[in-house]
Amino acid sequence: MSERRGTPRRGEFEYVFPAIRGVQAGREYYATMFPLRMIPRLFSFDDEELLPEQRAQRTLNRSRVPEMARYIVENPDSYVFSALTASVSTDVVFDPITDGAGPSDRIGTLRIPMDTRFVINDGQHRRAAIEEALTMNPDIGDETISIVLFIDVGLARCQQMFADLNRYAVRPARSISVLYDHRDDLSAVTRMAVFSSDFYRDLTETETSNLAARSRKLFTLSAMYNANKALLDGVEEDSLEKRAELVGNYWAVVAKQFPEWGQVRAREVTAGEIRRDFIHSHGIVLHALGKVGNALLERSRDKRSWDRALRPLREIDWHRSNSELWEGRALSGGRVSKSTGNVLLTTALLRNRLNLPLPEDEKKAEDNFRRGDSR
Repeated sequence: MSERRGTPRRGEFEYVFPAIRGVQAGREYYATMFPLRMIPRLFSFDDEELLPEQRAQRTLNRSRVPEMARYIVENPDSYVFSALTASVSTDVVFDPITDGAGPSDRIGTLRIPMDTRFVINDGQHRRAAIEEALTMNPDIGDETISIVLFIDVGLARCQQMFADLNRYAVRPARSISVLYDHRDDLSAVTRMAVFSSDFYRDLTETETSNLAARSRKLFTLSAMYNANKALLDGVEEDSLEKRAELVGNYWAVVAKQFPEWGQVRAREVTAGEIRRDFIHSHGIVLHALGKVGNALLERSRDKRSWDRALRPLREIDWHRSNSELWEGRALSGGRVSKSTGNVLLTTALLRNRLNLPLPEDEKKAEDNFRRGDSR
């Protein structure tokens, strides 16, 4: 038998979709699948010219769409898009596949009048990306995306759904994204370099990007990623393996310049003590060391020359308490700061200590910093 929320008008054309019926908070909803080619035609998002209180969601950030569309088109065998959440304010008919009660009466077909307006509650950027991807590759039109469809909700309910759907949304930590990203070459290089080193594998946190006070790790995978991005800027190698070997060799030489790092691995001191008292294991210094290393790679690929060039690092007072040296550079109000300006100033100091020339942006930042100190 058909379960009707209302009876469609006589002669009315309908969309018919396979669906599973569920209940949340006493309200029926349906899980179904639509072909991608139908998404731009069926789903709309609110007029961007309306006031926020008259819309059911935020305005579309169009700058996000091209990258998402390219992700679909460039990864036709492996892209993944999560379900869209949408609502309709109309009468629908659900026809179960069986007449009796039980699990099978939740499976059937959903009939929706063709003049229905579908409103996206969550996934408007995915919808826009699908539309753009279809113009780039129409062949994906027969593929499907899952839809969670709510019925008769109205503007107030749509707005509350948007707030609730985004209430607990949390972006994954950058470290675990690097760990799991198999499309990005630099992520692969960073993983290979870290995991092939007993030293760095033991001291690098791969899941979170913020180290707890009691963590026994000194570095985060995300900090190593950022440092390697600077290290390999403009560096050409034939393969990921060769890049990873180059990166691993460089950081092995760097580790020799900081005896405290070795003391942590030997369990002579805790990682928390080193992070608390010194700044040399923090992300800003790793980033600066990556930029310095990039200059060394341009000069030579010889590890012995790197060791000679980096040896003055041992003479620097890396204590966080050395505010005369680090305040305004790596520290702001006594706290480590990772702003672009702080990275430039920290790198400039290292280059000066290593007798390396400063690029124009670091020279400008250093000059401004010194003028500020002199006033």
